[in-house]
Amino acid sequence: MAKHLHLAPPLGDADLHPRASLPIRVVLADDHALMRRSLRGLLDGEQDIEVVGEADSLEAVEHEVRLHRPLVLVLDLGMHNGSTALASIAGLRERAPATRIVGMSMQDDPAFARHALDVGVAGFVSKELADAELAQAIRAATRGDQFLSPRVAARLDARRRASG
Repeated sequence: MAKHLHLAPPLGDADLHPRASLPIRVVLADDHALMRRSLRGLLDGEQDIEVVGEADSLEAVEHEVRLHRPLVLVLDLGMHNGSTALASIAGLRERAPATRIVGMSMQDDPAFARHALDVGVAGFVSKELADAELAQAIRAATRGDQFLSPRVAARLDARRRASG
């Protein structure tokens, strides 16, 4: 008796990258409720991004990341609980290696941004420009790329040229 073979359809991009067809799951972490609401409103307009949780403290970040297992954590780098958000990044990356971190800050000093990238954030966005850059940074992090706010990148490059 002949066996029937069921051939799988050819692989498409969504098959090669299973998350490509799913929304990018994001947790927002900022200690200001108004900022979280604004970011959620901004990201709710993006079809490929889904905000699945919010955190108002670094302790809550740990809980939300464990609970929701987001692909991206948008983290206010100004949050603290005795230590700073920057100091927490290594531990977050260790406990949730599949979650990429996009850092945001009111501080758009290039040295601060460079330090954030050096400690493990996948992207750095100035809060002032979040409406124009946050979705781009989230998508870049999802692809495994680093994102640096173009304005901050230009200032960092100018500093390098001046010192070099």
